[in-house]
Amino acid sequence: MNPQSKIRNPQFFFFMLTQRQLFFNHLAQTSETPLALEIEKAEGIYLTDVSGKRYMDLISGISVSNVGHRHPKVLAAIHHQLEKYMHLMVYGEFIQSPQVQLAKLLSDHLPENLSSSYFVNSGSEAIEGAMKLAKRFTGRTEIISFKNAYHGSTHGSLSIMGNEEFKNAFRPLLPDIRHIEYNNISDLKQITTHTACVIIETIQGEAGAIVPQNDFLKLLRQRCNEVGALLVADEIQCGFGRTGKLFAFEHYNFIPDILCLAKGMGGGMPIGAFISSKKIMDSLTNNPHLGHITTFGGHPVSCAASAATLTVLLEEKLIEQVENKEKLFRSLLKHPRIKSINGKGLLLAVEFESYELNKKIIDKCIEKGVITDWFLFNSHSMRIAPPLTITEEEITKACEIILECIGYE
Repeated sequence: MNPQSKIRNPQFFFFMLTQRQLFFNHLAQTSETPLALEIEKAEGIYLTDVSGKRYMDLISGISVSNVGHRHPKVLAAIHHQLEKYMHLMVYGEFIQSPQVQLAKLLSDHLPENLSSSYFVNSGSEAIEGAMKLAKRFTGRTEIISFKNAYHGSTHGSLSIMGNEEFKNAFRPLLPDIRHIEYNNISDLKQITTHTACVIIETIQGEAGAIVPQNDFLKLLRQRCNEVGALLVADEIQCGFGRTGKLFAFEHYNFIPDILCLAKGMGGGMPIGAFISSKKIMDSLTNNPHLGHITTFGGHPVSCAASAATLTVLLEEKLIEQVENKEKLFRSLLKHPRIKSINGKGLLLAVEFESYELNKKIIDKCIEKGVITDWFLFNSHSMRIAPPLTITEEEITKACEIILECIGYE
C-alpha cells in the first residue's frame, strides 16, 4: 500500500495515535494543564491506569462516588433496568417505575414539605430549575446568593456564582442578582419583599468546605419567612451522606423550601433533582404549561442507579460511619505546614499557606498514588472527599502518604 494512502485512511490514522493524543486533539479542554491520567478501571476507592498503577481516590470524582466506584448493587440495578427500557419519552409524560420509585424513596427520607421531585441531568440543571420555580411561584425577580458560592457553570447558575474571576468573561449575565456574605448575620437584612429566593450551599464547597456558624442558617430561614422569600438549599456537593447526615441541612435546624441535589445522588450515573412541595412545584404546570421541560432528565437507568445508591447508603450504614472517619482524618493529618482543617464529615479542606505549596503536595500525592486536588475559590486548601466506603485502614494509609508528600516540600 502506498504510504500516502495509509495516511489518508482514517482507520489507519486512528490506530497510529495514542489515546493521549486523541484526548488533546479532539476533546474540548477545560484547562491548559489537565491531569490527563488515563484510567482503565475503577473499583471501590481505587482507580487503575493503563499501566496497572493504582490510585486511591480521595475526591470521589468531586463528591460523586459516595458509595464507591461501581458498587455491585448499583451495577445490578443498572443492568436490571437495561433489560427493560431506556429512554421512552420526554420528562413527565409517561409513568416510569424508576422515576416513581426514586421520588417516593426520597420523599420518605425528607421533611413533609419536600415531597415532589423534578429529576434533571446535573447539578447546574437543578439550580436552573430551582431559580425558575422560585420566580414563577413568588412572582418576584430578585435572587440572592452568597460570595464564594459555586452553583454550576450554565448561564443562570453562573449568574449566582459568588466569584467574579470566573464570571467576568461571560457577561452580561442575569439581572437582579445580589450577593451577600455567608455567615454574616447583618447581611440578612438585604433579603426583602422583592426577593424571590435565597440560594445557599448548606456547606460552601468550593470556598473550602466552609460550615455555617452562630445559627446562621436558622436565622436565614427566619428572615425568608418574614419577607416571603423561598429558601433554596444547594446540597449538590454536601448531600447524600457526605457530612454524616443523609442531607446536610439536618445538622443545622432548618428546612429549605427547595432542595437541589446531584453528584453523589447517582452512584456514578448522571442525575440531579430539585425538590419542593407539590403546591410550589405545581406552579410549573400552568401559565405556561410545560413550564420546565427536559428530554433526558429522570432517565430510567440513572433513576434506578440513584435508588440503589440511596438504599446502599441506608442499608450498609455508611452515613453512620462518617463522623468517626472524619475524626480519624483529623487526628492523623497533623503537620506544622497544615494551618487548619475545615469542613464537616468527609468533605474536608486541608489548608496550607499558599497555592504553590498546596499544588506541589497534590502533585506529589498523585505521583505516590493518592488523588486529591484543591478548591476553585480556595486554591491553598487540599480537598479530602473520598467515597464513604473508605476503610479506616485506607484512611491511615492515605494520610501516611499525604504527610510523606508534605515532608518533601
